[in-house]
Amino acid sequence: MITVRFHHVSLSVADLAAQEAWYGTAFGLTEVEERIEMPDAGVRTAVLAGGGGLRVEFVQRPGSQPVAPADAFAATAAQTFTHLALQVPDLDAEFVRLTAECGAAAVSAPAAGATEGMRYAYVADPEGNLLELIETGGPRGA
Repeated sequence: MITVRFHHVSLSVADLAAQEAWYGTAFGLTEVEERIEMPDAGVRTAVLAGGGGLRVEFVQRPGSQPVAPADAFAATAAQTFTHLALQVPDLDAEFVRLTAECGAAAVSAPAAGATEGMRYAYVADPEGNLLELIETGGPRGA
């Protein structure tokens, strides 16, 4: 049997410094695990980590274009990764915090999920990347 473990997700961004700051504030990704500049390729990267094992690699390349649509279902029209899903203990509180305090755009308000006790919502980061927030086990993640 092959044993694999999730390592990180990579996100192409227009403004590396701004996205590093936003994800640091929004999700506590403040530990810089790696930073690489590749002038010949025109690429700058940073891998940030935080509690809970979450790691995100941000890659900035001049001239990159956003592809993230404004809603989660439209995102499935392109065959690529469509969103980053994060489990949170209190969906309502996180949705309010991210939209009111961190400046995330509300995409879809908290709603019941397909499985019993699961709830979800979508927000978008400052560059429009979709983030799904998931709460399991009832209203407070119990």
